[in-house]
Amino acid sequence: MELGSKIKRLRTVCGLTQKELADRCELTKGYISQLENDLTSPSIATLVDILSALGTDLKDFFSDEVDGKVVFGENDFIEKVSEESTLKWLVPNAQKNNMEPIMIELLPGMSTAEDIPHEGEEFGFVLAGEVEINLGGTKYTARKGESFYYDADKPHFIKNNKQKTAKFLWISSPPNF
Repeated sequence: MELGSKIKRLRTVCGLTQKELADRCELTKGYISQLENDLTSPSIATLVDILSALGTDLKDFFSDEVDGKVVFGENDFIEKVSEESTLKWLVPNAQKNNMEPIMIELLPGMSTAEDIPHEGEEFGFVLAGEVEINLGGTKYTARKGESFYYDADKPHFIKNNKQKTAKFLWISSPPNF
């Protein structure tokens, strides 16, 4: 098993840089880089620390299955907070699945990063506020209680033009984050 690529995939899903992961584990960025490139192997204690920082544990990390788990709660979610938004991955390791559900809270005046055209589809359901969907230069508005759906074959991003936080469920197929 290649530990490094699996750790890198988890780190990327969590939206962490090598330095951010290293800081959370009291390690160096160089060590994380060597680990991700399979140039070194961690002790069990170090691996436990790294996996904890990535929102998982040894059992889940070494399991090839999703444990047959069907229901996921707050303790399973992986959260990334930035100045623009809070992203919450609702299913751990969803990048292995056909779709990836994410809860997004977009602060006033902020937007998601522009995504380049790619294969797949995206769906959203607005839980609070209002969002503007920018799809290939055309703008669409979705308000609380409304959904949106599009093929991801054009540049796209979502913006909150209002003065209050917008919250929406976003599902990408295949996983994109």
